[in-house]
Amino acid sequence: MQIRLSTGADEVTARLYNNPTARDFVSLLPLPLTVHDLGGREKAGALPRELTNGEGQSGYRAGQLGYWAPSHDLAIYYLEDGFRIPSPGIVMIGEIEIGLDAIIAESAGTTLTITAA
Repeated sequence: MQIRLSTGADEVTARLYNNPTARDFVSLLPLPLTVHDLGGREKAGALPRELTNGEGQSGYRAGQLGYWAPSHDLAIYYLEDGFRIPSPGIVMIGEIEIGLDAIIAESAGTTLTITAA
């Protein structure tokens, strides 16, 4: 499934993976998500509720979307810096296809609007 992340000035297109966590994420759409920068490698924002958890992993690629279960956050990774995600790991739910630069450019406190494409 494709989704759109609107930054106000730009639209970003992403593809969700076929896993239980991603399918549960779709049930939240449309979703306003206020993001902040985390570690100079990701934009993150709190989801309104817990998602179905899946198998977490310690690595990520720039452009991937992940779900961090302990705080119910959506993470959008934009920089690969060798950081390893601590246990229980991040559950990958999708990846940016077009427009990652628009996400990078957003400042803390920006609200993204996430919708089905």
